[in-house]
Amino acid sequence: MTTHPMKPERFFLEKFGLTERHLEQGLGAALGSQIDDADLYFEYRISESLALEEGMIKQATKNINQGVGVRALAREKTGYAFSDEISVENLELAGLRAKAIAERVDVGTPPPVKVGGAPPHDLYPIRVQPVEIPTEQKIDLLQRVDAIARKEDPRIVQVMASFACESKIILIATSAGVMIGDIQPLARLNITCIAQDGANRQIGSWGGGGRAEFEFFLEEGRFERYAKEAARLAIMNLHAAEAPAGTMDVVLGPGWPGILLHEAIGHGLEGDFNRKKTSAFSDRIGQRVASELVTVVDDGTIPGRRGSLNVDDEGTPTQRTVLIERGILRGYLQDRLNARLMGMAPTGNGRRESYAHQPIPRMTNTFMQPGDSTAEEIIGSVRHGLYAVTFGGGQVDITSGKFVFSASEAYLIEDGKITRPVKGATLIGHGPDVLTRVTMVGNDLKLDEGIGTCGKDGQGVPVGVGLPTIKIEGLTVGGTLGMPKGGSAQ
Repeated sequence: MTTHPMKPERFFLEKFGLTERHLEQGLGAALGSQIDDADLYFEYRISESLALEEGMIKQATKNINQGVGVRALAREKTGYAFSDEISVENLELAGLRAKAIAERVDVGTPPPVKVGGAPPHDLYPIRVQPVEIPTEQKIDLLQRVDAIARKEDPRIVQVMASFACESKIILIATSAGVMIGDIQPLARLNITCIAQDGANRQIGSWGGGGRAEFEFFLEEGRFERYAKEAARLAIMNLHAAEAPAGTMDVVLGPGWPGILLHEAIGHGLEGDFNRKKTSAFSDRIGQRVASELVTVVDDGTIPGRRGSLNVDDEGTPTQRTVLIERGILRGYLQDRLNARLMGMAPTGNGRRESYAHQPIPRMTNTFMQPGDSTAEEIIGSVRHGLYAVTFGGGQVDITSGKFVFSASEAYLIEDGKITRPVKGATLIGHGPDVLTRVTMVGNDLKLDEGIGTCGKDGQGVPVGVGLPTIKIEGLTVGGTLGMPKGGSAQ
């Protein structure tokens, strides 16, 4: 059994009484002599979330959202209109409004648009969508998480756990003659523990997920591991010392510390910033921007990953894009608009939060390729430095490339050994510069657990990050930092 057994195109056409001719009419309403491109984006999303606190379910919601967005592109200008009611009338009205924004001249009836197409790959073959699983099973999961975390240590005084899932059906029709749809599952389990020892209270968080079935969290002891990790971090922070400040060698652990790569480097490689020449990486393709040890990839085709998609939100198949190869900048992440204006090919990175948002270039799963060193060799090479294992969030200024990140789990490295845990560590630097300071890259590439949500231009989309253990020489370590605002994956 599945929530939506029929193909996405048939789902929308039958549920809302549309025909292919209606789609052609909607596109036709958005087209004109000054319009270079137009598309329709239909969305039907079922989402559910539950939150446990103080051993009780404090919140439970289930929502259905639906709508259609119509876009018209005239050179650099974008006209976008949307409606939360999917109907023939609203489809044509939104198309006319989008065209009116993008141009001011009506040139009559454009030729009909022929639609038809299919996704090139199937990255999340789900038998049962997570939203279909009975709510009782999700409540039981949260209660088991609560019990496991509290059992870890009597100093765990509070556990907050949440489970969120969704099933999103999309259908995209373009003036280039493409109609393509997708059914996108997504699920995430989050756990935060509060530990207290006298007046000292600290927190620890962990979680994971992906485009997977509910059983994903039950397999291989995942939810137990998540709960124990959250408790461990809270207890660790109870006796962590204040982080030292100054310039020192920093070792980033594998996995989630790839968030630094995402923020400090990834955003600067998105097409819109480079077309407008507001990125620190503008006009630098073919130039050395990093150590020759550094190869950075964005890959939206990894099965089951949180940042993966069969097609992006413009109907372009996702792909594996090499951004930096052995230190040389090779390309940017492109949606259709910026690719056309820059004379480049789309890379399948046009993404949007919902039908109410227009697509912009965004990352999918962004990571650094592994090197030849072992983690032990890297740590052993540091006389005095910091080992950062987990980050709480970060910010970057795209134009200058300057970034700041807060480490939620970090340790001192003294004479080549990991010693005391520290808290309040922040990493401060310059994106293009930090890659040139990478002097060792580990052979232990790891992708994150599946918790990333990236913010850009007021839109949030699920992403993935990854990193092997790496050594960065001469990075600035600062004092305590609160959670940053915007521009972060968290």
